[in-house]
Amino acid sequence: MKKIFFSLVLVASLLQARADEGMWLPMLLGQQVYNDMVKKGLKLTKEQLYSINKSSLKDAILIFGGGCTGEIVSDKGLIFTNHHCGYDAIANASSVEHNYLRDGFYAYNMGQEIQSKLTVQFLDRIVEVTKEVEDSLKGLNWADRTKKLPDVFKAITDKVADKENGLTGRVYSMFKGNQYIMYVYKTYRDIRLVGAPPESVGKFGGDTDNWEWPRHTGDFSIFRVYGTADGKPADYSTANIPLKPKAFLPVSIKGIKDGDYAMIYGYPGSTNRYETSYGIKLKNEVENPSLVGLRDMRLKYMHEQMIKDPAVKLKLASNYAGIANYWKFFDGETKQLLKFKTYEQKQGYENTFAAWAKGKPEYENILTDYAANYAAWTPYSKQRQYLVEGVIGSPLASFASQLQAVEAALLKTGMTTADVTKAITASDAARKIFLESEDRKSDEKIVAAAAMMFYTDVDKSQHPIGFYEKMKAAFGDLNDEFTYKKWAANLFAKSLVLDEAKWAAFKANPDALTLQGDPAFDYAASFVKSYNIKYAPLYTAFITKNNELGRAYLKAIREKDTAAAAKMYPDANFSMRVSYGNVKSYNPGDAKHYDFVTTSKGILEKYVAGDYEFDLPAKQIELLQKKDFGQYIDKARGDLVIGFITTNDITGGNSGSPVIDANGNLIGLAFDGNYEALSHKIAFDKDLNRTINVDVRYVLWCIDKLGGAKNIIDELKLVK
Repeated sequence: MKKIFFSLVLVASLLQARADEGMWLPMLLGQQVYNDMVKKGLKLTKEQLYSINKSSLKDAILIFGGGCTGEIVSDKGLIFTNHHCGYDAIANASSVEHNYLRDGFYAYNMGQEIQSKLTVQFLDRIVEVTKEVEDSLKGLNWADRTKKLPDVFKAITDKVADKENGLTGRVYSMFKGNQYIMYVYKTYRDIRLVGAPPESVGKFGGDTDNWEWPRHTGDFSIFRVYGTADGKPADYSTANIPLKPKAFLPVSIKGIKDGDYAMIYGYPGSTNRYETSYGIKLKNEVENPSLVGLRDMRLKYMHEQMIKDPAVKLKLASNYAGIANYWKFFDGETKQLLKFKTYEQKQGYENTFAAWAKGKPEYENILTDYAANYAAWTPYSKQRQYLVEGVIGSPLASFASQLQAVEAALLKTGMTTADVTKAITASDAARKIFLESEDRKSDEKIVAAAAMMFYTDVDKSQHPIGFYEKMKAAFGDLNDEFTYKKWAANLFAKSLVLDEAKWAAFKANPDALTLQGDPAFDYAASFVKSYNIKYAPLYTAFITKNNELGRAYLKAIREKDTAAAAKMYPDANFSMRVSYGNVKSYNPGDAKHYDFVTTSKGILEKYVAGDYEFDLPAKQIELLQKKDFGQYIDKARGDLVIGFITTNDITGGNSGSPVIDANGNLIGLAFDGNYEALSHKIAFDKDLNRTINVDVRYVLWCIDKLGGAKNIIDELKLVK
C-alpha cells in the first residue's frame, strides 16, 4: 500500500487496497484480487489456493502454539516455523546441562524428538454466519447485543464441535461487527521438537537488529505433529505416529530474484487500518510513550542479571524476548505515525466523511460521539498503562494480584470451606509456576522503579488511597529513589509468597488478615483494586462505545463508496489470510539503497566473538569462511543467501508464515517487518513496507551443514 494520503481536494478511499496492501480471506479473494495476483506472477488456480473439497495450500498452513503460524513441509507432518515461535518449547526442553536453547538441537531420528506442551490447529473449513448472528440479535440495543453475542457464538460453534476428532469452531467479527465468519479448526495435541539452531543463530543480532534490515537471523525451528494411527488428534503417546497431512509445501532451492512473485499465508494477529484520528492522537501522546518507557525499565533490570548468569538467562529468556519485541515496535510505530502525518491524514478523511454524513441521522453524529468518548477516557489512559506495564509488569506483583481470589474466598458472603480450599490449591499451583521463572534480583528493582514511576508520572488524584502515605511513613521521602529501594527490599524479604515456611503456614491456616498484611499482596491489590473500582468501569464504557461507533463508522464508509467496499479487506484478527507481492529492494532514505537479500558476507562482517548479540558457533564461522555452501549456494552471487525482503502485508501472528513462490513452493519464513514502516498496523506504506524473511536455503544449510541432520533434508521434497 501507499501512505494513505487524504486531502480535501482529492480524497483517496479509506477502503481501497493499493499496491501490495491487503490481508485477504482465502475463501473470498474475488476475481479482481485473484487477477491482480496473476498479474504479479501467480501460476496457481483459485482452487489450488483454497478449496473445501480438495487439498489446497490452506491445508499446509497451521496455527502454531497460541500466536504464530507454521507450515507442513513433508508427508510425515514436519513443521517449519520461527525460532522465536518455538522459543518456549526449546527453553522448556533445556536444562543447564543440556542447554538446547544455547547450543541448538536436532533429532537424528524420530525416537530423539522431544515432547512439548504445544498444540497446532489446521483450518478445516470457513463458514459465513452473518445472517445467523444478526437474526439472533435482531431488535436489541447495543448493550444487550454485546451481552448476548458470546451466547450466540457458542450456539453456532457448538454445532460443529467434535471432541473425538478435535474439531472446534471460532466465530470472527469482520469489519468491526458488520460481518461474521466461522473458522472450523482441527487441533492436534502431540507436537514434538525436531530441531532448532543455536540461539546465537536463531536470534543473531538480538534487540539491536530487531525490526531492522539488513538482517542475518536464522529465525527457524522444526517440529512434528503426531496423531493416532487413523490420523485423529490425541494426547502424547509413544503409540502415536507422524501425521499424514492433506497437503505439504515443496521446498525450493532454486533461488530468488528481485521482482519475483511472493505470497504469504498465515494468521496475522491484529491491525486497525480504520482507526480514527482520535485513536491515533491517544496512541501517539499517551499509550505508546508510556508503554515504551515502562518496558525499557523492565528490560534494563532483566538484562543486567541475564548477562551475569546463564541459568538466569535461560529462566528469563522467553519473557525478556516478548517484552523486548514490542518495546521496539511501539517506539517505532509512534515515530512513523508522526513522520507520515497519519493523524493529519485521518483528520482529512474525517472532514470529507462529515460532509457526506451531514443530513443522514444514522451517521452524522459518529465523529462527534467519537470525540466525546475519547475526551472522557483520555485522562485515565496513562494510569491504566502504568498499572499494566509497570505495577503488574513485575512477576511477583502479577502473581500477588491473583491472590485476590483467595481473599474473596475468605471474605465473601456465602463462600464455603471447599471454596477456600479450591482457591488455595489453585494459588499454590500458580505459585509453583511463578517461582520457576522468578528472578528476585531483577524483579525487586522492577518493583521499586515501577512504584516510583507511578508516583511521579500519574496524576496524584489517581493514586490508590493511602498506599503512598503508608510508604512515606515507613520508608521516607517519596521523591527519593532510595525510599523505593528500601521499601522493595522489605517487600521481597517479608512476603509469604517468597517464603516456603510462611506459605506453608498460610496454606494450613488461611486467613484474610495474614494475606492483607503481606507486603507483596498489599502492593499489588492496592493498585488493582483502585483500578477495578474506579477506572475499569470507565475503560469498559470507553471500549464498548468505541466498538458501537466503529461498527457504525465502517458501515457508513462502505455505503459512502460501494465500489471500494467490494474490494475491501477486514482488519487482521488472527484468522487465516493470504497476502501477495514481490521480492523487492527499497530506498529507505536519501542516497540509501537496500538490496533485497543479505548473505553470509554480512554475517561475517557483523560477527563479534563472545558478544551477547553477535556471536556465532565457531563451526559456522569456519564453514562460512571456507564458503562451504553445498547445494544451497546462490549461484548468481556465489554466496549463501541468509534473508530476503518482500512487499507483503503482514503483522504479528504471521511469524513463521511460509513465503511461497508463484508455483506454490516454500522459499522462506516470514519473521519481521522493517523499522521504516512500523506504522503498518494503522497505515500500510507502498514504498517502504517490507516483510523480512529467512531464506529457506539458509534454513536448510543450518540443518544440514551446521547441524548434520541430513535425515531432515532427506524428508523434504526439494525443488532444484
